[in-house]
Amino acid sequence: MVTNSESQNLTSISEFHLMELTEDPELQPVLVGLFLSMYLVTVLGNLLIILAVSSDSHLHTPMYFFLANLSLADICFISTMVPKLIMNTQSHSRVFAYVDCLMQMSLFILSGCMDDMLLTVMAYDRFVAICHPLNYSVIMNPRLCGFLVLMSFLISLFDSQLHNLIVLNFRYFKDVEITNFFFDPSQLLNLACSNTLTNNIVIYFVVTLSGCLPISGILFSYCKIVSSILRIPSSVGRSKAFSTCGTHLAVVCLFYGTGLAVYLGSTVSLSSRTSAVFSVMYTVVSPMLNPFIYSLSNRDIRSALRRLHGRTV
Repeated sequence: MVTNSESQNLTSISEFHLMELTEDPELQPVLVGLFLSMYLVTVLGNLLIILAVSSDSHLHTPMYFFLANLSLADICFISTMVPKLIMNTQSHSRVFAYVDCLMQMSLFILSGCMDDMLLTVMAYDRFVAICHPLNYSVIMNPRLCGFLVLMSFLISLFDSQLHNLIVLNFRYFKDVEITNFFFDPSQLLNLACSNTLTNNIVIYFVVTLSGCLPISGILFSYCKIVSSILRIPSSVGRSKAFSTCGTHLAVVCLFYGTGLAVYLGSTVSLSSRTSAVFSVMYTVVSPMLNPFIYSLSNRDIRSALRRLHGRTV
């Protein structure tokens, strides 16, 4: 309940002010060029993976089907903030309308949670391939693969809309300054003025749904995978089994490592610049590196890209 005296110190928000990456006008064109280059590399790299998987019959398998969907989610993920960041830096504007903030937050959570869910599904796919190789084609049939992607999308959509409903219930905020270059839901909840207990319960529920459960699924899958690999008598067989999981495990560590840094940065009293660095790693660098991790270390993707190039030429 907000009293009259308290409401004078609160703000009914129609817009927010995002943090500038730099206040130096000479560095702003450099940052615009850097972020534009990283954005184009990310979009091009992920589009090449999608094109290679869709055009090459050798890659019409569950693993590459999930990889193509992950690439699509990465494109949406980086597109929710980098184009707007470039436009704001170019126009020297920090103002972000409240409606635009809600839209960006919704798309950010949708695509980020979709990444989360797909990484979990891919861990399950590797678990079935290594622990139950004889039944792999029966278990991971096209109907189940489509169902897993659909459920990942529906869970992500529910998560994003739940955040929107929470934010729409807030009428007053302590400040309009967002100490990040994009609309971070956790920072917005910290600025909101409402019942703290209710906020914490909802936050813990959302974190459990979109974070803890996928991580638990991935850890469980890899515990079973490692246990099965260690029982393989041949060292060549063990090496081959580990190699099939290496790229996925690298992407998981990159995604969750940078995401955890962003989350801790919003809850611990870190400087705004430090939090911005973690945010750049999570929202820009991680989606950009995923195509390189999969394409450079995956012989099937490289072969498909060469065949695609040969047909194009």
